[in-house]
Amino acid sequence: MSRVLAQIMGASEPAFKAQIMRLEKAAGLPGADIRLMVEIVGETKAKIRALGLDPQDTTGPELYEVLRTRLLQDEVRVRASLNMRADGTPASVLEAVKDYLTKSKLPTQTFVVKQSAMRAIMKKLRPKATTKFLGYRSMDSMIKHEPIALLLAASSLVESSEWQERRIEAYKKLTASDFETRKMSYFMPTSKRWPQIAADFIRDNKHHLLSVPELGAMIILPVEEGIPGLATTTLVLIVDAINEMRSLSSYLKLQQVKPNFGGTFVEVLKREPMTAADLAGESVSWKTLQWFYGKGHSAYYPEAFEPHVQPEDLSWHNAESLLVDIHPALEFWEGSELLALLDEKGQAVSMNILDVALNTCNGLSYGDRVIGYMRMSLGRELLARYLHHDNLQALLLGKLDEQLMPELVAD
Repeated sequence: MSRVLAQIMGASEPAFKAQIMRLEKAAGLPGADIRLMVEIVGETKAKIRALGLDPQDTTGPELYEVLRTRLLQDEVRVRASLNMRADGTPASVLEAVKDYLTKSKLPTQTFVVKQSAMRAIMKKLRPKATTKFLGYRSMDSMIKHEPIALLLAASSLVESSEWQERRIEAYKKLTASDFETRKMSYFMPTSKRWPQIAADFIRDNKHHLLSVPELGAMIILPVEEGIPGLATTTLVLIVDAINEMRSLSSYLKLQQVKPNFGGTFVEVLKREPMTAADLAGESVSWKTLQWFYGKGHSAYYPEAFEPHVQPEDLSWHNAESLLVDIHPALEFWEGSELLALLDEKGQAVSMNILDVALNTCNGLSYGDRVIGYMRMSLGRELLARYLHHDNLQALLLGKLDEQLMPELVAD
């Protein structure tokens, strides 16, 4: 089973097998990898049957095409449920998605830079290229009237590398008092200057969403031409971005009483924060920890998190559940985030809706398909199966105490 799991995850089998054996030994040999693989095989077959295919003779290319067809059928359901015109423009589709998310009851509170503090930084940095790009004659007028999230997003795309370095240096001077807890916000740039730079971004990144984690904002870039699965893809990618920003937020909330908060803020913007836990040679990222507690894999641990982080700060949103709320027929995608079929060459075909959506909206061929979200989800789930065991969870909690408790840091 470890060979099949290694193939799905794209891991080198000898190294992967050694990794599993270390986790197995540390957890008391629970056979977690075997049970997980049996579940994945069984659930993948069930999903293939739900698509009207025979799991015994379905090929990789056949499953790939049927999944894309299913996503496009569900796109019609999503658009109808959100009252979009069948012949609506891409802008109207994105506007409807933005309105739905704005009204949604999803918890999106994030610990972010105060807008006044960010405007002060921008005034000092004087983003000249941004002023020209947005069509302002006066930089002061731009900083006063332009939404600060859009201003920061534009500057991240058009200013020089030297300017970006000065921005990072300015961030290092921020303190926890420059931050506040605020709901996430969504923006759609309407200026006629945006489409060209948006086209360049979409071409390079294969999606149309620009996160501004400093301000807890999501920029939905303008799309000029129709994209297959645009509404569904936008929804699931934004939910993923919400999880990403909220995991950074909870980490920062825990760091606010420690020295050099600004330096910590810069570090988490540059790279994913890690915990101090080393579980049988496996590092545990803060995002994985947030997912572990947010999905209810373990009881909340107030000794490490409170008073700065509460249970709701560690919540985790499922894109699939959001889609079911929009239309019950989209229940098909629930429980598919870990699932994959190995094709005739031993290569994985992902059933994760994020992978399927990106493959569909970008029109990727079978050979160019993406499977990264499935592999990331599967890696988290595998680690979680071992973290359920008392000895490894005790080790994790002990490391959290060492890393997060302010009084230990002060000593």
